[in-house]
Amino acid sequence: MKLSKEIFGKIQLINGDCMEVLKLLPDNAFDLAICDPPYGLGIDGQKECICKNPKHNRKQHDKKDWDKLPSPEYFAELQRVSKNQIIWGANYFVKYLSKGTKGWICWFKGQTGLTMSDCELAYSSFDCPTRVVTINRCELAKQRTIHPTEKPIKLYKWLLMNYAKPGDKIIDTHLGSGSICVAAHDLGFEMLGIEIDEEYYNASKQRLLYHQAQITIF
Repeated sequence: MKLSKEIFGKIQLINGDCMEVLKLLPDNAFDLAICDPPYGLGIDGQKECICKNPKHNRKQHDKKDWDKLPSPEYFAELQRVSKNQIIWGANYFVKYLSKGTKGWICWFKGQTGLTMSDCELAYSSFDCPTRVVTINRCELAKQRTIHPTEKPIKLYKWLLMNYAKPGDKIIDTHLGSGSICVAAHDLGFEMLGIEIDEEYYNASKQRLLYHQAQITIF
C-alpha cells in the first residue's frame, strides 16, 4: 500500500498500513505510543440512536471491515519503536504485552446502563498504580463524531498531561477520528499519526486543520 505523508506543524500524518510504517522506524523512535487498535469484536459500524436524553444519542456510522484483532507482530513492533505504551482495549490482548500489566488506566464514561460499556481499560507500560479518569461520554456530542469508537479530546489531553513529559515524541498507529492530534497540538507535542482508512484519514486531517485555523483566528 502506498504511504501518503503530510505535516501540519508538529503533527505528521500518514495514510497507510501501520505495519509498513512501523517496520521503517528505528528502535525507541518515540517516547510514548498511545493507541486504540481494533478489539476484534466486529463493532466497525454504528446505528443511529435517539434517546430522551440527547446526551445519550449516538450518530450513524457506516459499517466497514476494519475491526479485526491485530497480529502479535503488531504489538512486538509497537513495543520496539516506542519506549512506553498506552494501549486501549488491551484486556483483549494481554498476552501480547511484554512489560506486565501493573499500571492500568480505566476511563469511566460518567454514565451507566447504556448499550456500550460503562468504562474502557487501557494498558500502560509505566510502573505506576492503576488510575481511574472520569470524562463524560457526552463530550463526544460536542465533537460531531466521525468514528464509531471515537474517544474525547479531553481524555487524550489527560493522558498526555499525566503520562508524557515535555518534549516527548508521540505515536498513534490507529488514528481513527484524530482526537489525539488535537490534544497533542494544543499541548505542544510532536506526534506521528497513522490511519489506513482513507475516509477516516481525510476526516481527521480536516478536523485538525479546522482546529488549528480556529486557534490562529482567536
